[in-house]
Amino acid sequence: MSGVWIIGALLLAPLPAHAAKKPPAGFEPSLPVAPAPHVADGAIFNASAGYAALVEGRLARAVGDPLTIALVENVTSTKSAGSKTDRKGNIGIVPPTAGLLSFLNPNALKASGGSSFNGNGNAVQSSSLAGDVSVTIAEVRSNGTALVRGEKRLLLSQGQEWVQFSGIIRLADIGPDNRIASSRVADARIEYSGNGSVQRASREGWLQKFFNAISPF
Repeated sequence: MSGVWIIGALLLAPLPAHAAKKPPAGFEPSLPVAPAPHVADGAIFNASAGYAALVEGRLARAVGDPLTIALVENVTSTKSAGSKTDRKGNIGIVPPTAGLLSFLNPNALKASGGSSFNGNGNAVQSSSLAGDVSVTIAEVRSNGTALVRGEKRLLLSQGQEWVQFSGIIRLADIGPDNRIASSRVADARIEYSGNGSVQRASREGWLQKFFNAISPF
């Protein structure tokens, strides 16, 4: 029985310091990170937690907030130009009936000239764009304006279409439903384009473009 007690004492005895297992080099045990303690300042309102002012509601005001741009672009331009000139001149010399120059024919000493020009040009261009596109606020400026930017892409069966929009808005112009008309956007850049079979069919071929470039007519 004494041998059993000796073996049990050896198993329960603590290991020496040099015999303890050491973690491999570069290994750091993962410990749960405790959240940063909240410093009590005696206030029940914390602005850093995010809030909406009573007079603003849930209007877009900060960077990253989305809003909707109502595209109401309707531009019509007409230009007309005309020019007309007319000029005429006559000259005639009557030779003497006697003397050395009497042999000259009076009809041969008459000359007349005239020039006229009549030009007219007209140009009419009309463009219209309607719809909605959602953008986000990319930058808020100290004077109450903001830079907005966004795009919308549509993948259709016959190709792809996209609308890209950017510009500067006044935060005071944003409506209660977070909408603003494109006519109130400064430095607006609107790009509406697409690709696919329908777009290719509406453009000239490369050979037709070549002949149009060198054609003198």
